[in-house]
Amino acid sequence: MKKIETIIRPSVFADVRQALALEGIDGLSVTEIAGIGKQEGRVGLFRGNAYTMEFSPKLKLEMVVDDHKVEDIIQALLEYASTGQVGDGKIFIFPVEEAIRIRTKERGTVAIG
Repeated sequence: MKKIETIIRPSVFADVRQALALEGIDGLSVTEIAGIGKQEGRVGLFRGNAYTMEFSPKLKLEMVVDDHKVEDIIQALLEYASTGQVGDGKIFIFPVEEAIRIRTKERGTVAIG
């Protein structure tokens, strides 16, 4: 099993979510985050004054998947999360030693489905 974490723009979430559903991903965690990277800050207005917003709003998606699904999910993320602009995000892959569903005490891949 692998844990896939991806940082994406909020504007692409609906398309990414639909693509993940087509890959059989029916459960994931989504966290609103803000980050600093190569993407420059945006200029905003507050009470008539211009200011630079250093942090860019992003979404972090986390999912644990069976090893054989990893490459298909990566390809879906690369296709649907990309705008071709700086700040599109990142994908991280981590090994998962064990998964346990608390309610049923099931272990392994059956616990992530």
